[in-house]
Amino acid sequence: MIRRLSLMALAIGLAAAAPAQVTGPARVVDGDTFSVGAESVRLWGVDAPEGRQVCQNDQGQAYACGDVARDQLVGLIGGRSVRCEVRDRDPYGRAVARCLAGSTDLGEAMVRAGWAVDYAQFSRGAYASAQAEARRDRRGIWTGRFDTPSTWRAEARQARPAPAAPPQSGCAIKGNINAKGRRIFHVPGQEDYAATRIDTSKGERWFCSAAEAQAAGWVAAAR
Repeated sequence: MIRRLSLMALAIGLAAAAPAQVTGPARVVDGDTFSVGAESVRLWGVDAPEGRQVCQNDQGQAYACGDVARDQLVGLIGGRSVRCEVRDRDPYGRAVARCLAGSTDLGEAMVRAGWAVDYAQFSRGAYASAQAEARRDRRGIWTGRFDTPSTWRAEARQARPAPAAPPQSGCAIKGNINAKGRRIFHVPGQEDYAATRIDTSKGERWFCSAAEAQAAGWVAAAR
């Protein structure tokens, strides 16, 4: 009886320790982030150029590498459902996960294609060989010059001007228009909220509620 109880306890413990799974169709946000239903997922072990990040190609010309990285991830998923093994949660509550689309490891494929870097401090070099291959063959961002996404984020935080205050108390939702003309609103506490600047001369605006923003044609930011 004691042996049986011990085996049952072990089985329960292993089940509790098993990694959570996230599966389903993905809606891509950027080169390393997407949503699956209500779950926001950050690819484990990789770091892709940010949505507003600009890199240089081999001719020294600037291009929106963050947008290209996002499109690369869209192409890799190819409309298939993703299967994600959740390994952690980041400070924003996102599931940090190793994800597959079919048999494709999305993180590894992004690094191998040159549209993300091996995030060594978290991956412990899991994708180092894929990155070495991309760098050797000058793929993706390795074709020209770029700042690592973590460096770009740090410099963006230092360079950002003081944020403008909302026009009235309680109306702190930011209605932003991105480079492609998409109208996206950010609520306080989301990852990109602090970095988002509102320029009313460009048609951007503040909202008092998510319902008000949606009624005006803005969609919620995924993070």
